[in-house]
Amino acid sequence: MKPESEKLLVKAGRALHAAELLLRDGASDFAAGRAYYAMFYAAEAALADTELQFRKHSGVHAAFGEHLAKPGLLNPKFHRWLLDAFDKRILGDYSYEMDVDDAAAGEMISQAREFVSAVETFLRSR
Repeated sequence: MKPESEKLLVKAGRALHAAELLLRDGASDFAAGRAYYAMFYAAEAALADTELQFRKHSGVHAAFGEHLAKPGLLNPKFHRWLLDAFDKRILGDYSYEMDVDDAAAGEMISQAREFVSAVETFLRSR
């Protein structure tokens, strides 16, 4: 695994930990944002290991689907989860209402945990 990918996985783990703390403290909207970023950093790690880097979230999303999910290197459900988590992060960060409740944030954290684990397994098997 490339050093950059390793560093991004560490960052993903930190984002996941922050999401869990935020949810525990009742900040489900911000927990959703950190859960998204855990997935995002893991997606960047997987792409960086294949020499792909992007400046925008949309580029990471598209490349993850094209280069990892579509060919079956990672389960396509992870691509869907990444896109759904992005939408919830936008709501959590920019809406003035509590659009992401504890249950939704908890589900995102569970998905992020599985997502990060799958990327780690994928990268260690290369």
